[in-house]
This record gives sequence, structure tokens and C-alpha cells, in this order.
Amino acid sequence: MGLFSRLGTLIRSNMNELINRAEDPEKMLNQVLVDMKTQLVEARKQVAIAIADEKRIKRQFDQETTKAADWEKKAMLAVKTGDDDLARAALKRKSDHEAIAEQLSQQWELQKTSVEQLKEALRGLELKIEEAKRKRNLLVSRQKRAEAQQTINDTLANIHGTSAFDTFERMTDRVTQLEAEAEATAELSEALPEASLDAQFKALEASSMDDQLDALKQKMALGAGGAAAPKALEQEDPPASATGGDSEVTGGDATGNSGQSSEPSLEAASAGDGSSTASTEGEASDMDPAPAGAASDEIDAQLEALKRSLADDGDSSGQP
Repeated sequence: MGLFSRLGTLIRSNMNELINRAEDPEKMLNQVLVDMKTQLVEARKQVAIAIADEKRIKRQFDQETTKAADWEKKAMLAVKTGDDDLARAALKRKSDHEAIAEQLSQQWELQKTSVEQLKEALRGLELKIEEAKRKRNLLVSRQKRAEAQQTINDTLANIHGTSAFDTFERMTDRVTQLEAEAEATAELSEALPEASLDAQFKALEASSMDDQLDALKQKMALGAGGAAAPKALEQEDPPASATGGDSEVTGGDATGNSGQSSEPSLEAASAGDGSSTASTEGEASDMDPAPAGAASDEIDAQLEALKRSLADDGDSSGQP
């Protein structure tokens, strides 16, 4: 028995603990109010029934009183007619109705008193329900205030803890890092236009350097062409004189050589004329050239020298 008793006590204690934890004051008070309102409805029904019984007893009392009065009138009528037996019977019935009326009067008084008590109890129940509503509102307000205070206390306890300060420090470092990244991004965005401008200026300088290089190459090409023309003329003049000397010494060799050298000399002269013309045109386009009359005189002199060399070759080939 001791074991089962302890087991029952343990079960009841655990169940009561669970119930206490599950109880919510606001919900419990709401349920109490609902139950009280249900009881009020039932009380009103009972009071209504009691009032109906009172009215019914009062009506029966009135009916019996009326019947007693009627039988009294009938007895008086029988006395007037001289029928005493009939008068006695009427009086007997009158006495019965009066006795019933007396009982009903007593019941009516009791029922009336009971109805008044029930009405007072109903009014008291209504007042208690109203008071319970007010208390319920006050208790719920106190509960909410206590819960809010507990929440504030827990929050303050968490804030005063080391973990809260660690979190704030970590978040501060993170915000600082974000600000630094934002500033770096702003600096980069400001530096990018300057970099693009520098790149554009460098591209312009590179293009200008390319233009200068092309101009230098053209200038060098024109200078090389102008220098090649006098060299060609110098190479053409000595063979002519040599051919004339050789024609006096050896006729056969001069004839053969003159026949072979006449055509190259014409080609060289024409090439010389072309190169000299190109050189003069290049020099005329790039720098201050010589006067047009001096250039034509030089060309005419070269042409006359070429003709003389050809004439000397022809004379040497015509001798025996």
C-alpha cells in the first residue's frame, strides 16, 4: 500500500505541476466569466419559473376566493327561499373553497418571498459578474505588466552579459569595414576618369609619334632618292670618256663594247633621269628645291653628255 500510495502521490503532483504550468491567468479568467454567465442564464431561468409559479398560485387563490364568495351568495339565496338544507350545503362548499384559498394564500406568500430572494440572488450574481469582469481586466493588465517587466529584465540581463557586448563590438568592426569599403569604392570611382583621360592622352601621344615616324621615313626615302641621282650620273660619265680613249687604241674591241654599252647607257640615262626627276620632285615637296631653270639645265647637260658618248662610240665603230 505504501508503494501504490507514493506512486499515486507522484502522479498527482506531476499532473498538478503540468496543470499549473499550462494555466494562463487571462484564459482561466475568461473561462470563469463564461461559466458565471452560463450560471446567470440558468439562474434567470429558475427565477422566471419561480415567478411563473407565484403567478399561478396567486391566480388559483383568486379563483378559490371567488368561488367561496359565489357559494356564500348561493347560501344567502337558499336562506331567502327558506331551504335551509340547500343553504347548509352551499355554506359547506363555501368553507371548502375558503380552506383551499387559505392554503393557496400561504403558498403564495411563501412563493412570493422565494421569488424576491431569487431576484435578489440574480441581481447579486449579475453584480458579481460585473465585478469579475473588472477584476479580470485588472488581473490581465497586471499580468501583461508583469510579463513586460520580465521581458525588460531579461533583455537588460542579456545586454549586461558579455555576449551582448561582444556582439556589439563585432558589429562595430563590421560597420567600420563596410564604411572603409564604401570609401575605397568612392576613391576608385573618382580615380577612374583620370586614368581614362591619361590613357586617352597617351593614345594621342602614340598616334603623334607614329605620324612623326612616318614623316621621318618619307624624309629619309626622299633623301636617299636625291643622293642616288648624282651617283648614277658620275657612273655614266667615266665610261663615255673611257670608250673614246679605247676607240683610238683598239678599234675592234671598242666596236664590240660600244655596241653592248650603248643600250645600258640609255637605260642608265633614263633611270638617272627618272631618279633625278623623282629626287627633285621629293626635294621640291619636302624642302626648298633649286630653281626650275637650274634643274632643266642640269638635265640638258646630262643629255648632251650622253649624246656625245653615243656619237664617239659610233665614230669609233665606223673606223677600219
